[in-house]
Amino acid sequence: MEEEKKGSTSGFWRWAIASVLFRLILVFFPKNLHLSSRPEVSTPLTSLRRLSEGYWLKQSSMSPYAGSMYHGSPLLLSILGPLTALRIEGQPEHLLCGLFFILADIVNAMLIRATGQCLQMAYSQRLKALDLVKLSAASGTIQSGNLAALVYLWNPFTIVACVGLSTSPVENLATILSLYGACTGLVPLAAFGWVIATHMSLYPAILIVPVILLLGYGPDAPPRKVFLQKEYKNGGQSNVQVIFSWRQLVHFVFWSIIWGTYVLVLCGISVKQYAGLQEMIRRTYGFILTVEDLSPNIGVLWYFFAEVFDFFRSFFFIVFHMNILFMILPLAIRLKHRPAFLAFVYIAITATFKSYPSVGDSALYFDIKFSFFLFCGYIGVSLLSPVMHNLWIWRGTGNANFYFATGMAYACLQIILVVESVSAMLDHDRMLMKLVAARKHVDSKS
Repeated sequence: MEEEKKGSTSGFWRWAIASVLFRLILVFFPKNLHLSSRPEVSTPLTSLRRLSEGYWLKQSSMSPYAGSMYHGSPLLLSILGPLTALRIEGQPEHLLCGLFFILADIVNAMLIRATGQCLQMAYSQRLKALDLVKLSAASGTIQSGNLAALVYLWNPFTIVACVGLSTSPVENLATILSLYGACTGLVPLAAFGWVIATHMSLYPAILIVPVILLLGYGPDAPPRKVFLQKEYKNGGQSNVQVIFSWRQLVHFVFWSIIWGTYVLVLCGISVKQYAGLQEMIRRTYGFILTVEDLSPNIGVLWYFFAEVFDFFRSFFFIVFHMNILFMILPLAIRLKHRPAFLAFVYIAITATFKSYPSVGDSALYFDIKFSFFLFCGYIGVSLLSPVMHNLWIWRGTGNANFYFATGMAYACLQIILVVESVSAMLDHDRMLMKLVAARKHVDSKS
């Protein structure tokens, strides 16, 4: 067993290093294969070119939000802005930014690996508590943390977002940091990651639900009624107590307030001479909620709001954003015993219905358990999207409907992936209940 673990660990590091080398090779290509100009990769919120323009405005003693170019965080501007201004002779433009994004991807993979190991350990302990030793041993044969990290590193969309100089890896880092801190019980780290992720792209705010559930109940576990169904020797009561930790919740709220205040103070200092926090909030969060930029992307909102009458814009703003909020409570009630999986579902939903989606948003929830239909669908969309964009924008032989059709197909594939994943999780829970019931029946006969 130890030799197998050593072999799997060495194999993991070989594949991880290979993925880093592959990224380095692509980064050193001239113009980064022009991926940074693709609407599927760079959006008004994740484009490094827009960030570079915002930094230039700031260096020129103007507001980085002047005009309509930059709409991101002033803190991210302070970190990545100097890297965009540095030039190395004989090397591709923005090389340092590419190396920074590669480093962010490596850290993301390591955090995903650690989170997967934590979840697998907790799940194995719960199975042993149910006397499902064989199933627990089978689940331990696959190192889920290593597998998840490699899926992230070799995900084509993740690689494209990194090489295309999108800031998505940095946003993903904050989200993963929050989930890792929640899984391991590190409340200050979980609060920090959640505050930073929300500050940079707003939509991760809904992850407060799975983060609180992770901190309160602990990592993923079978449903509580599975434990109640099992007879134990101590008076027929379960020896597994599922109790919500209110202390962890209070700590999380406290640290969220601390980190949130700290972020607002830093942002206020950064934009103090350019109209202050009010301007920043209007140009960032207001920009996200009102969908001001209608440039094409792989989402569905840009085309809809380009066609809708101005009189109905406010109504449909509310409809589209409330569409995400309406899903929070039902999913939380049904999947509260699987908070990490609940976070996966929330991330997939927001990546589908957010104002400015990109392929980098898909990096956190793509799984290898694709059906053949989904696999072919994603390949088809990946190939057709640049073709339809070229026919519409450059050759003039197509129109916006061509490109929007690929966006609609991409959204439908996302929804099918979420539905299939939730169905698979519910089937797994039902299987556990049947195994426990069968074990109980055998014990009663003996």
